[in-house]
Amino acid sequence: MFLEFFYLLRAKGLEVSINEWMILEEALDKGLAHSSLMGFYNLCRSILIKSESEYDKFDAVFAEYFKNVQTPEDLPEEFWEWLNESDHQRPIDDKGTGDEFPKELEELLEMFEERIKEQKEKHDGGCYWIGTGGTSVMGRGGFHTSGIRTGGPSRHKSAVQVAGERNFKDFRQDKILDIRQFQMAFRRLRQYSSRVDAQETELNIDKTIDETCDNAGMLKIVYDKPRKNTVKVLLLIDSDGSMLPYSRLCNRLFQAVSQANHFKDLKIYYFHNCIYDHLYTTPYCKKGEWIETDWVLRNLDSEYKVIFVGDAAMAPSELYKKGGNSYIGLWNEEPGIAWLEKFKRRYKKQVWLNPIDKSTWEWMYGAKTINAISEIFPMFELSLDGLEAGIKKLLVK
Repeated sequence: MFLEFFYLLRAKGLEVSINEWMILEEALDKGLAHSSLMGFYNLCRSILIKSESEYDKFDAVFAEYFKNVQTPEDLPEEFWEWLNESDHQRPIDDKGTGDEFPKELEELLEMFEERIKEQKEKHDGGCYWIGTGGTSVMGRGGFHTSGIRTGGPSRHKSAVQVAGERNFKDFRQDKILDIRQFQMAFRRLRQYSSRVDAQETELNIDKTIDETCDNAGMLKIVYDKPRKNTVKVLLLIDSDGSMLPYSRLCNRLFQAVSQANHFKDLKIYYFHNCIYDHLYTTPYCKKGEWIETDWVLRNLDSEYKVIFVGDAAMAPSELYKKGGNSYIGLWNEEPGIAWLEKFKRRYKKQVWLNPIDKSTWEWMYGAKTINAISEIFPMFELSLDGLEAGIKKLLVK
């Protein structure tokens, strides 16, 4: 049953195994979907989806596969007019609780097609016709616990179109980040050391348990010296120009990193398109509000982990020719790519985070420079998955 749905899930990148699909089949045989699309949706998600980060992708696939159930293409125009009129609730004018829901989902579709052929006028309330309110399994705004919703907004969230609302977008691993997600991701950028000149004040639970056991059960508390994060970060952010669409995103990143108090040291500078003679101290990249790039290379040791944030998309001349920083009318003695190579040689760990969707890197404007820079620095998309992969890259010895 629903093999095309199974293949679509796999085609869209959801790792659904044959064993999981057989479990779903067994659950359906036992009636755990309660003969409703909503029940089937919940059952599929609980059995086939392993992580909440995949919920949104599942919703998108479910909505695509069952789109004809949500909004049938052959519904006559007058039905849409009836269903989309002012959103009101009339009392139920028929006795009974409506159709018993079909045992098979295919039966529901057959019933829907038959009802379309029979119905000749608008209907509100009731338990049989396609309309608004009432307890019919077809229409909108009704009270049946399951069925097909057509037209208008959902009032009671009882139909399969819940999947189309994409309520789990914020859980996606490839979603563009907000401040909290930045903070959570950067917490992983930690390398602790206990080699500090301080008293032993932190409780060591594991050693305390071991010593207590060795001491015949009499409590023996063990303390350690406090550990400090030894990671030093140099954050370089592309600002203005083609980065304007991502300014809010970069502002969130700046706030998240600035509020972090677990780095041994943090330096933040800005550039426009590429690194040149100067790094700017504000995102406005104004003349004079800068520091010499050579000074940074001389004074920030090689232990700093360098994170570039930028779209890497620019005219090739801005990367390969002298004077590339024509944005503010300055002449640079060395091309941008030469400065990038200096950072590559100076620092042991660097990554480039790109806010542009990775699937477009090879063909969009700036593809040539994106490719060139990605050959110098490991480049990752600025998403949850991308940031996590980038941080792992920075921590690998």
